[in-house]
Amino acid sequence: MSSQTGIDILLTAPMPPGVAEDLAERFILHGPEVVESPGFAELAPRIRGLAARPPVPVTAALLAALPNLEILSSYSAGLEYVDLDAARRRGLVIANTSAALTDDVADTAIALMLATVRRFSAAERFVRAGAWAEGAFPLSRSLAGRRLGIIGLGHIGAAIAARAAVFGLSVGYHGPREKAAFPYPFHPTAEGLAAASDLLVVCCPGGPETRHLVNAAVLRALGPGGVVVNVARGSVVDEDALLAALADGTIAGAGLDVCEHEPTPRPELIGHPDIVLLPHVGSATEETRARMARMMRDALVTHFAGKESV
Repeated sequence: MSSQTGIDILLTAPMPPGVAEDLAERFILHGPEVVESPGFAELAPRIRGLAARPPVPVTAALLAALPNLEILSSYSAGLEYVDLDAARRRGLVIANTSAALTDDVADTAIALMLATVRRFSAAERFVRAGAWAEGAFPLSRSLAGRRLGIIGLGHIGAAIAARAAVFGLSVGYHGPREKAAFPYPFHPTAEGLAAASDLLVVCCPGGPETRHLVNAAVLRALGPGGVVVNVARGSVVDEDALLAALADGTIAGAGLDVCEHEPTPRPELIGHPDIVLLPHVGSATEETRARMARMMRDALVTHFAGKESV
C-alpha cells in the first residue's frame, strides 16, 4: 500500500508488538501519552484518525478535543469502550475487527461447551491429583442431541451455529431482531431462549444495553443440567446470579472466557469446580491477532486513500 505519511493518527492505547510500527510506516503516529502532554491542544486539530484498543476508553471528551477527526478504527470486535453516541453524532467512520476473530472465538465457544458438559477440566485435575488409581472419574453428560441457545447471532454466533450442527445440536437464538437469512428459531427474549435451551452461549456485544442480560431469571429458565458459555464480555453475565444458580443447582455449570473483573477474577469463580475459566483467550492466536492488526490498519488506509494530507 502507498505511504500516507502526511496524515496524523492517534493511538489511544498501547498496541501489541509490531502494530504501531506498521502504522508508523503509513501515517504520522502519535502515542497515547500525548493526550496528557502540554502540547496536545496544538496537536489535536491535526489528528484525523484514531487507532483504538480496549479497555482504554474513547470518551466524548476525547472526541470533542479532536475537531478534524474522521475515523475510529478499533483493534477489537467489541466497541463498548467507545462512547458510540458521541462518535455517531460526529459522523465518524467506525471500524472494528469482528470478522477477523470469528473462527477462533467460535472454536473457543465449542471447546468450552465440550469442556463444561463433559467436565474435562475436572477430569484433568482428577488425574493430576492422583485420584484415578482410587477409582474411575464420575460419568458426565453427552453434548449430542442438546438444544443450543445463542445470544447474539452475528459473525461469531453464526459460526458457532454452523459448528454446532456437526455435534448434533439444535439451535435457537436471541438478539435485537429476527434475521430472516437464518433458519433457526428466533426468541424475542433471552429468558424465552433459555427456557428452550440446554446450553446457552453468549456472544453478543457488551455495553450498557446488554449488562447482566443473563440474570437470575434467565438462569432459572435454563434450568438444572443447563450450561452457560460466555465468549462475549464479562458484563453480560450477572456473576452473583451465576454463582447462586450453581450453588443451589439451578444450572449445572459454566464455561467462561471472560469475566466482570479482568484480569483478576473473583476467587469464587477461580475455585469453583463447575466453572471452566479461561483468561480471555478466544481470539488469542497468532493468526487472528495478525488479521486484526491488518484490518485495523487497512480501515485507516482505505479511508484516507487518495486524500491529501493537511
